[in-house]
Amino acid sequence: MTHNVKTLQEIIDKGRRIVFFGGAGVSTESGIPDFRSADGLYNQKYAYPPEVILSDTFFYSKPEEFFKFYREKMIFPNARPNAAHKKLFELEQAGKLRGIVTQNIDGLHRMAGNRLVYELHGTIYENTCLNCGRKYGLDAIMNSEGVPRCECGGVIKPDVVLYGESLDKYTIMGACREISQADVLIVAGTSLAVQPAASFIDYFGGRELVVINPDATSADERATLVIRGRVGEAMEKIVVR
Repeated sequence: MTHNVKTLQEIIDKGRRIVFFGGAGVSTESGIPDFRSADGLYNQKYAYPPEVILSDTFFYSKPEEFFKFYREKMIFPNARPNAAHKKLFELEQAGKLRGIVTQNIDGLHRMAGNRLVYELHGTIYENTCLNCGRKYGLDAIMNSEGVPRCECGGVIKPDVVLYGESLDKYTIMGACREISQADVLIVAGTSLAVQPAASFIDYFGGRELVVINPDATSADERATLVIRGRVGEAMEKIVVR
């Protein structure tokens, strides 16, 4: 990895508008499991496949079972930003990082201090009553049993995008705009298997495309640099200047 990190350092040094596009692999070093690896969420055994449980139809038809799974497998309140999150904050503070586009719902980029974050699939830290529209924090989910309810009696739904739901159009517009204007795009910790999010990197027409991921991705062939390994391990070696 050492030689490749040197090349990454050179790319970042020259970059003026860097955008970071990340997936579940960015947060594994914070203790949050990913989805598709051998030990990932989708390779574990449940009464229903995770893709089914995390769908809008399942949420509305079996809310008790949805929230049981959601609390146990999707919320990690004790997780903290790792080396990758912290380095991205440093890059933003230095004026080199223009934005973060993330598929993660864990909120760790914002916890690290980054402000320019496009959360494509929402966040566990925002929840909304389906009846009156009142907003709630994570405590409303964590400190309740069964189906969490608002004072008005309505169901409190996490502001995360479930299978069968559309991404927020304003988030899409912002993310695609930043990617299209970037001169460096770092794609990290994602298999690029989830659509439509994975297709957003097609808006990139800049100078350098970097892929950091343990496994092969569909973007490898067009990348300037491919680093096989953990995101935090690679990013923490970068010197921000």
